[in-house]
Amino acid sequence: MNAERTLRTSRAQTALATNSVLRNTYMLLSLTLLFSAVVAGTAMALNAPHPGLIITLVGYFGLLFAVEKTKNSAMGLVSVFALTGFMGYTIGPILNLYINNFSNGTEIVMLALGGTGTIFLGMSAYALASGKRFNQWAGMLFMGILVAFVMSIIAVVFSIPALSMAVSALFVLLMSGLIVYQTGEIVHGGETNYITATVTLFVTIYNLFLSLLQLLGVFMGEE
Repeated sequence: MNAERTLRTSRAQTALATNSVLRNTYMLLSLTLLFSAVVAGTAMALNAPHPGLIITLVGYFGLLFAVEKTKNSAMGLVSVFALTGFMGYTIGPILNLYINNFSNGTEIVMLALGGTGTIFLGMSAYALASGKRFNQWAGMLFMGILVAFVMSIIAVVFSIPALSMAVSALFVLLMSGLIVYQTGEIVHGGETNYITATVTLFVTIYNLFLSLLQLLGVFMGEE
């Protein structure tokens, strides 16, 4: 009897902890997306230049390292907003490029934004409704993202448009899978740190948006 009661208590505590991580993750994700959008809008208004590939990579990985080192303290929140703000800044000049170079640039941006939101909500809903844990996807997603990242660097350095398009399409698939995987990990207790979960989902949304933006620009862009 005592063992059964202990088991029930343990399950209840686990469920409460999981709900707390999920709630805190979505709350922080909403705030970081809003903050990133404000920074991106400011960069657009100021017509700020893009920092370039090297500074972007150094800034991203440096701030990502800071998040990892501080994720269990209050400074973790500062690191998260520093990272997401920086990433928002890098988006601003890209959006200006599309809006200024395409007569339907604003439409392309809005479609990419809508597509990103639809995919995120759809994949999250699937992960929540399925009741499954998708931890078996981890290795495949990691290798896929690593390959896509290397390919994207090659496409930029050697200016290969076809490869860049292929990478964007691959990223859309990988980021969709990562949303399902990360949400499943949160729900089933595989991810217990809401700061880490938030950063993973934010980066996923960031890459998904830019990938859709590039694909839509290629297929729909009107000069």
